[in-house]
Amino acid sequence: MIGERVKKYRTEKGLSITALADKAGVAKSYISALERNIQQNPSIQLLEKIADVLNIPVDHLIMPEVDTQNLDQEWADLVKEAMGSGVSKEQFKEFLEFNKWKNKQN
Repeated sequence: MIGERVKKYRTEKGLSITALADKAGVAKSYISALERNIQQNPSIQLLEKIADVLNIPVDHLIMPEVDTQNLDQEWADLVKEAMGSGVSKEQFKEFLEFNKWKNKQN
């Protein structure tokens, strides 16, 4: 969830909710609601303000981190091979969705 990632990066930077809110020009109550997952649909403009204060790219707030340290080497090689063969992310996602559907049919 975005709120959990905001809280993670905020605490890593040693900022209080109040400090983050003040520096980003956002209401303290909004940051608090975001971190508690009460507010779950922040605008990209708000996320840009928060990311700027936290000195991180916006995508760090939007997308969960991938634990590449625990990624099986065979999986990593498969992903690299797919990327090298010209398979797009969208094609790969479609393949995964098809497999999920196929598995449900069995």
